[in-house]
Amino acid sequence: MSSADLSRTVRTQRLTLRPLSADDPHDVDGIFDLFGRAEVARWSGLRVPMTDRQQAVDRIAGQPARAGDHPAAGIFGVFDDDGFVGVTMLVPIPASRGFSNDDVEIGWHYLPRVWGRGYATEAARAMVQRGWDAGFGELVAVTDPENGPSQAVCGRLDMSDLGLRDDWYDETLRAFRLENPHQ
Repeated sequence: MSSADLSRTVRTQRLTLRPLSADDPHDVDGIFDLFGRAEVARWSGLRVPMTDRQQAVDRIAGQPARAGDHPAAGIFGVFDDDGFVGVTMLVPIPASRGFSNDDVEIGWHYLPRVWGRGYATEAARAMVQRGWDAGFGELVAVTDPENGPSQAVCGRLDMSDLGLRDDWYDETLRAFRLENPHQ
């Protein structure tokens, strides 16, 4: 897959996945709505809801640095016919202190109004395919140990459950791994 192919918008049966822009007020509003909700923020890295719209601008502006320089990596806004519904990502995962890795993380966060519709699985499958097309050997997902719904998505992706691990983010997280079947 060429870099040009990797930079384009990704479409699935029901969803459009594309990079977000800090200059697009709809994208900023979507991120602020998503991560301003306690029931979503509790599963995110910061664990606390956003309280100011500028936090959403800053988060979007920081996404290219978070994604790194691999052309397949990125944080994508997810949209259905009604607009913004969440984010999915394919990014380098930070190793915990004392660990070293070059693992690639797949992850997702969605608005509660679309929970249970299969959007996380549908978008994640598109990200898995993107990763395989880019030649990644494996993908890792990490979840809060109590986040059963995200763990269920990992199961639907046929990821192997690695149990509780301390390898990433300086936290104890339930980890999952998916190996590229084409390598």
